Amino acid sequence: MSAPKELSPSFEPTEQNAQDNLPEGWLHVQSMDLDAQGVARKPDGKVVFIDGALPFELVTANTHRKKNNWEQASLVAIHRESSQRVRPDCPHFGLHAGACGGCKMQHLHVGAQVAVKQRVLEDNLWHLGKVKAETMLRPIEGPAWGYRYRARLAVRHVIKKGQVLVGFHERKSRYIADMQTCKILPPHVDAMLMPLRALIASLDARDTCPQIELACGDTVTALVLRHLEPLSAEDIARLRAFGAEHHVQWWLQPKGPDTVKLLDEGGEPLSYALPDFGITMPFKPTDFTQVNPHINRVLVSRALRLLDVQPHERVIDWFCGLGNFTLPLATQAREVLGIEGSEALVARSRENYALNQDQAPDHKALAATDFVARNLFEMTPEMLVADGAADKWLVDPPREGAFALAKALADIEQARIGAEGAGPLPSGAEGWTPPKRIVYVSCNPATLARDAGLLVHLAGYRCTAAGMVNMFPHTAHVESMAVFERV
Repeated sequence: MSAPKELSPSFEPTEQNAQDNLPEGWLHVQSMDLDAQGVARKPDGKVVFIDGALPFELVTANTHRKKNNWEQASLVAIHRESSQRVRPDCPHFGLHAGACGGCKMQHLHVGAQVAVKQRVLEDNLWHLGKVKAETMLRPIEGPAWGYRYRARLAVRHVIKKGQVLVGFHERKSRYIADMQTCKILPPHVDAMLMPLRALIASLDARDTCPQIELACGDTVTALVLRHLEPLSAEDIARLRAFGAEHHVQWWLQPKGPDTVKLLDEGGEPLSYALPDFGITMPFKPTDFTQVNPHINRVLVSRALRLLDVQPHERVIDWFCGLGNFTLPLATQAREVLGIEGSEALVARSRENYALNQDQAPDHKALAATDFVARNLFEMTPEMLVADGAADKWLVDPPREGAFALAKALADIEQARIGAEGAGPLPSGAEGWTPPKRIVYVSCNPATLARDAGLLVHLAGYRCTAAGMVNMFPHTAHVESMAVFERV
């Protein structure tokens, strides 16, 4: 296991404290790492990562893991508390035995969480990509509680305890936390946790139901029950009664994700709206959608504002998913191409496009839009040229980033300028033009920084702006976006 990655301080201390002037055993926490651990240094310079400690606190800690260059420790006492430390709202958050592992930052003021994540983005861009954005965008923030509309809840009938547990796993453990409440879930779902436990306990299949997946739309709440054996008629009746009482739409998953189906056909479809663009997005509960719909609406609006699509332009939406950005782009562009690795999501994109095209008034008809399924992790310069030139790109990859796409663009540029060691221009590239602007939406600042390095240093772009998006308050997850302009 490699050492956790250290971050720079994200807010200024009120006073400086030299480590060598502290009482023996005390540590001065200087920053936070990517797992929300405090980072301190011993007098000999050895780094200590401390669970529960915040930047600029003076603490003592108990070391439980030692390596040559670093140690991991747990907080024992705080001798000077950070002004940004707050009391967690959730009783299941903390360092105690059985604490829930769903959140890592509830003890840090939400404004300071944003500052930490902004610094994560800046540090990654510089240290990994040697890129510095010309402008740092104001962070996108939203509700700090009740925001999590997507969640995968583990289920287990614990015979020794005589009860069923439903929730997230404990910190650094395979066991399920004994959660009776969860403040990051929507209030109506939070209120449903204990009734859900009682429901599963009442099932004949309580020992063979390992998971419930939550998917909330704007008006529909769906629960996907993973069951390893067929459900009895009595269990089906219990699910229906629970659904009627709690206004829940049940889906059943006997095997893989492709086996998911509604318990009872009919009813209102699961969907969310993007009101700034007059778009409605139906989806299945196992489709990828953003966890936080409040932030997603702002994210899409800002991305398109930064992209500044004109009515005569062609746009490509890479990693388009079910069309979260593609359909809004189709309200502004002349032509749009959405490319995605999943055949199922491409099919959903086409359905969503047709639905919104049918619902749009004549004067707001969507632009000509096509969707293609392709493995974007195997992109080549030849494939890139074959997709045709586009004025602008929207890139929204998974955590792995868009390395092959950025490299293909860089390879074409290096061939075009005759750089040493560059390969030949692919066939048809003579008349192909790279996009004037790229907006890159990222869920992993490290892969964004890596790809930004390619775009800036090899593909002929400058990073004009970047900023973080607090999609997951109280967690260490960092969402961000960056804008690249053709030099």
